[in-house]
Amino acid sequence: MPTVLRVGSLIFYSNEGQEPPHIHIRKGAKTSDAIAKWWLSPPTKAYSRGFTVAESRTIESTVRTRRKELLDAWRKHFEAQ
Repeated sequence: MPTVLRVGSLIFYSNEGQEPPHIHIRKGAKTSDAIAKWWLSPPTKAYSRGFTVAESRTIESTVRTRRKELLDAWRKHFEAQ
């Protein structure tokens, strides 16, 4: 489960390659209940729970503004397998 990006306490990571390109997000430790998943093409929230409103805005903004970087990392990881 490679970490792609960290923004404050938010960790953006790849988890599975069987679905279309997407990114998972969690807050801090792996034991945190705050998790989200965003599709990358187009940027669309699949689900999100446990984040504050401010954290959710940061996630959305990060996914939208750094979409190409996240998509490139997903492709590099999963298309190489």
